[in-house]
Amino acid sequence: MLKDVVQVKPLGGYRLFLRFEDGREGEVDIAQLIEFRGVFASLREKPVFDQVRVDVDLGTIVWPGGGDLDPDVLYAQVTGEPLPDLTPTWAA
Repeated sequence: MLKDVVQVKPLGGYRLFLRFEDGREGEVDIAQLIEFRGVFASLREKPVFDQVRVDVDLGTIVWPGGGDLDPDVLYAQVTGEPLPDLTPTWAA
């Protein structure tokens, strides 16, 4: 699936507006996806959370301190489409 994130905009709470390279767009509540621990602990502070940006090399969103999220997970959240089955064919 892997659709790159091309735009991000912080909204109220821990929600983000995302646009993907195929034009699909929508909102994601990041608080439903992460625990604010470890690399994500600082995101509990709204000014830090709002520093989110698109990393064009990774094709996803990143925050200061190195936190990032899988673009497939974000795409599935926005579109409602299931995550791809990554089970190797030899393991099925």
